[in-house]
Amino acid sequence: MSEAQIVKLGKKYGAMAERRLRAWQNLIQDIQHFDEDEKLHRVNKFFNQLLFVDDIKHWGKKDYWASPVEFLITNGGDCEDFSIAKYYTLRQVGIPIEKLSIAYVKALRLNQAHMVLTYYPKPSATPLVLDNLIGEIKPANRRTDLQHVYSFNADNLWLSKKGKRSTLVGTSDQLKPWVQLQSRMVNQDY
Repeated sequence: MSEAQIVKLGKKYGAMAERRLRAWQNLIQDIQHFDEDEKLHRVNKFFNQLLFVDDIKHWGKKDYWASPVEFLITNGGDCEDFSIAKYYTLRQVGIPIEKLSIAYVKALRLNQAHMVLTYYPKPSATPLVLDNLIGEIKPANRRTDLQHVYSFNADNLWLSKKGKRSTLVGTSDQLKPWVQLQSRMVNQDY
């Protein structure tokens, strides 16, 4: 995102939105050469500062997947917005796509659907979970409060078993909200 785009959005959405966008771009620049573990921790901490706001209250829609820019401009979103922003930011700082998945899970303590970002240090490894509910990054097998259902990235869609990708079932373009998000991001004026 260019300086001109940040300034333009700041004029439209206010000084605080501009500050958040600038902080995001500074984070991306600052951590480019850090190791992957440090990138995960910095990105998780950065986004977990934003506010959790339910889609109905925030967007007036039952389910809306915000782009990272929309999430930052409005200073809030729900679980998928946290996960999506972390996903795209980690991709921007060089984390390979095959190491990242957005996971649709059931948060057992809350008895509700939830989304988290998972990071696979190696293809067969137990992934680490980046979550807006818990600030600490933990291996999926230590997150017994989450029941994994499926996960996806920009390329693929998997069923999940025991916190890990288990069965490739297709491509992520089967997920309508993901396709809508991709379309908006391509067509956004920034």
